[in-house]
Amino acid sequence: MQYFQAVQKGRQIAAASQMRLFNAAGFAMLTLTTKKVDGKFMPVGTEEYAAVIRTRDGFVAILADEDGYTKAQSKALDKNEAFEILDKLVLSGIPEFTGDDVEIWTEQYPRVPRD
Repeated sequence: MQYFQAVQKGRQIAAASQMRLFNAAGFAMLTLTTKKVDGKFMPVGTEEYAAVIRTRDGFVAILADEDGYTKAQSKALDKNEAFEILDKLVLSGIPEFTGDDVEIWTEQYPRVPRD
């Protein structure tokens, strides 16, 4: 798949995730639309997994594909607010991400486990 095609398809996939997160959080920002697999650009995956990560600004609720590529994120929140959003996402049928790390832009962030 050519880069432009991957971006276009990935944008559609990530925009749908952004809207689902928006419905749960009241705010959602589009993050990644593509990922690199075996040196080739691919759109982010259509599957959705919810998680909470900690950034330097606070805790962030995210929707990622099965490989941990983040498609949408909330704004930075306190820990309880981020987990309230995660609970809403899980109640809506989105499974929790069980991997260790997720990727946003070029940064890796560890998933925050529930206490």
